[in-house]
Amino acid sequence: MKLRRIAAMCTVGVLVLSVACEAGSLPDLARPWEGRSMRATSTHTIGPDGKYDPNGEPDPNSNWDNKNVEPGRTKVLMDVKGPGVITHIWLTFLGPEPHAWAKDGSASHQEMLLRIYWDGRDRPGVEAPVGDFFANCFGRRDEVISTPVIVEDADSYNCFWHMPFRKSARVEIVNQSDKNISLLYYNIDWIKKKSLPRDTPYFYAQYRQEYPAVDGRDYLVLETRGKGHYVGTVLAVRTRSPSWFGEGDEKIYIDGEPKASIWGTGTEDYFLSAWGLKRTSTPYFGVPYFDQWGIVGGYTSAYRWHVQDPIVFNKSIRVTFEHYGWISADENPEGKVHSWNERQDDYASVAFWYQTGAPTFAERAPDGPQRKLPNLDIIIPARTFTDAKHHGAGQAAAQNLSDIYPDGHLLYRAPSQEDAWLEIPFEVAKKEPRRVVLQMTRSYDFGKYQAYIDGVKVGPVMDLYGPEPATWEYHLLDFWPDPGTYTLRLECVGKNTASTGYYAGIESVRLRQRRPRVEQYGRDKDRNWRQDPVLYE
Repeated sequence: MKLRRIAAMCTVGVLVLSVACEAGSLPDLARPWEGRSMRATSTHTIGPDGKYDPNGEPDPNSNWDNKNVEPGRTKVLMDVKGPGVITHIWLTFLGPEPHAWAKDGSASHQEMLLRIYWDGRDRPGVEAPVGDFFANCFGRRDEVISTPVIVEDADSYNCFWHMPFRKSARVEIVNQSDKNISLLYYNIDWIKKKSLPRDTPYFYAQYRQEYPAVDGRDYLVLETRGKGHYVGTVLAVRTRSPSWFGEGDEKIYIDGEPKASIWGTGTEDYFLSAWGLKRTSTPYFGVPYFDQWGIVGGYTSAYRWHVQDPIVFNKSIRVTFEHYGWISADENPEGKVHSWNERQDDYASVAFWYQTGAPTFAERAPDGPQRKLPNLDIIIPARTFTDAKHHGAGQAAAQNLSDIYPDGHLLYRAPSQEDAWLEIPFEVAKKEPRRVVLQMTRSYDFGKYQAYIDGVKVGPVMDLYGPEPATWEYHLLDFWPDPGTYTLRLECVGKNTASTGYYAGIESVRLRQRRPRVEQYGRDKDRNWRQDPVLYE
């Protein structure tokens, strides 16, 4: 009996150590490892003739370790025989903005499609835009500091997901932009193995989108048959209505059940926050980007890694989110404001999971142009209105701010509050519901301004102070304008006590599209906006 008890304790100890090893914890380092470490890399290699050869030897006399990928081309980063396990991927490349080495700019990571093929299969096991795979959505570059994914300083892309394969692994990036992928560097670390256990699952990741989410059905993140465990979600939402989008619950159906047994309490709760979302980065959950609360056209990206709490399934899994939230009265069929309305926001996601064998998820990532969010705005650039007739005391000029605005903005240098104003005319061609939005600049020497449209005060005073240059949207008015010419006027009313000046910067006036149901209900079609200006929040 004593020997049996000792044997049982040893078995439990081996299992605990095995689990710890699989998780990559510190005890894992204090045991022997089977296999041999390998790397696929962009380092410059040459053949016996001294010319570049991808299968050659590293060149100690060259620092040309990056690659450019032309539009429409596919760059294979790794193509190796197994069995083995990828343990780490590192990438970096130039951002989309113009650069001395890429004067016309480069492909964004939303236009770069990452594909990983296991064991020679036709269908990739991993298929997602590079940015979204690394929790960087909308083509933005944001810092992520988590356990499996780290994007340090928003430009070095790392992932530590372990990705086993038996026969082969092929990693590639497809350039689906009309510009080069510029200065692509990469290292992919893997361990070559003698064998893998028969029940070792494969790593999968799949992108999908709905622009907008479809009425009458929950947003689908993943649906697959087989045995495995779900390990992560990246979710991107662009709001198309005012107010808070995230009241909808996650609903996860296990092994074919007709009603979800894993049913959450709200979108922010699934991402382990509470009472809304804000920018944060933690080991297992985070919000790399959250721009402004409750606006039309707001952007949110969030990640949730189920590293310590994988969602286990034996036959199948279906992962969904309700797209419910608060909504304005002009979009509600009853003309009321409450928290439980089906919203029509734009959704995109990446599902991460392990599964034995091949999944049955039929979704595929659309091409690069289809992944771009549709434009919502009629844009009136401000930089063309620099003449003296369009501003008061001081000077106005177009200023290059390519790191914030690709085409710059209008900078108004007002010497004081006195007689400091800007005017920008804009045309309306069709009577339809629109929202007036100003794309403004904040900076350390900017003042406070009040907006008027044709003499009607709209929106609160805008404080344009910020410790460093940054962009901000100011939402002013929801209205149904008659066709014709209108004039936006900005009048300086003072400055923040921390500001050193009264300047103003504006990139554009934007007439933002409202959801089609606003026009369908037509609640404000005959409202006199001049007498009763409204901004739904």
